[in-house]
Amino acid sequence: MDLRIFTEPQQGASYETLLAVAQAAEELDYSGFFRSDHYLRMGDGDGLPGPTDAWVTLAGLARETKRIRLGTLMTAGTFRLPGVLAIQVAQVDAMSGGRVELGLGAGWFEAEHQAYGIPFPERRIDRLAEQLEIITGLWRTPVGERFSFAGEHYRLTDCPALPKPVQARVPVLVGGKGPRRTPALAARYADEFNMAFVSVADTVTQIGRVRAAAEARGRSGDDLVYSNALVACVGRDDAEVARRAAVIGRDVAELKANGLAGTPGEVVERIARYREAGSGRIYLQMLDLHDLDHLELIAAQVRPQLG
Repeated sequence: MDLRIFTEPQQGASYETLLAVAQAAEELDYSGFFRSDHYLRMGDGDGLPGPTDAWVTLAGLARETKRIRLGTLMTAGTFRLPGVLAIQVAQVDAMSGGRVELGLGAGWFEAEHQAYGIPFPERRIDRLAEQLEIITGLWRTPVGERFSFAGEHYRLTDCPALPKPVQARVPVLVGGKGPRRTPALAARYADEFNMAFVSVADTVTQIGRVRAAAEARGRSGDDLVYSNALVACVGRDDAEVARRAAVIGRDVAELKANGLAGTPGEVVERIARYREAGSGRIYLQMLDLHDLDHLELIAAQVRPQLG
């Protein structure tokens, strides 16, 4: 089971804080550091010092880390034009030496669009489908050839399709709970399918849908990585679990029911259930970004038991 670190900086985190977490994650041999793509805090609190942009952050981290994979869960399709995003991701991939992964979603948090004057269009899944076609099409167009696209939402004419990422194929992540269109998009474009904050039972169901959609396209379901994002709250004993839960304003019982909470042994058992469901990667949502000991504990006492 592969473990990655997943952060939610819109809740209140500076670049320096994110850098410390990313570098700690790299030193502790986690395989990836991922972040959300939001501009507005969710829930109570002031969100200080304010939001950070996902791809500006990843560009900085690309130059200040050496091994760890870097990406988004998920870049909001409403924030960026697909042609521009293809350039941004390719550039950050070059800056990192080929360590970038693109999680791309339709965008959903209407309040942040209103707060920052970002259009919040209807039919966002239709737009996402075109965005995925454009971005992957630009990257796979051979150097010296041109890319054009005429869709309902976007039109590109005679694009030089540059720059190219360093990686021959930047991994693309698609995710969500939709029963039909989301699996179809994953089957067509994704290297990884992610399920955020869903139960083991729902994981089984959604993986089955994606596998079926892939096979309907003549693609093996095993071609994709299947992953979950789950909040982490691990302690050496019950008291430490309770302390960490209190810091992030969550109830221990709720965290145990819906996330990865408890002692290392309890969390290992919980992860095993997701593995049995077909998931091969876990994104550990770390909500207290100043608690680097939390990362150390999981690396030392959870990961070695996962095999």
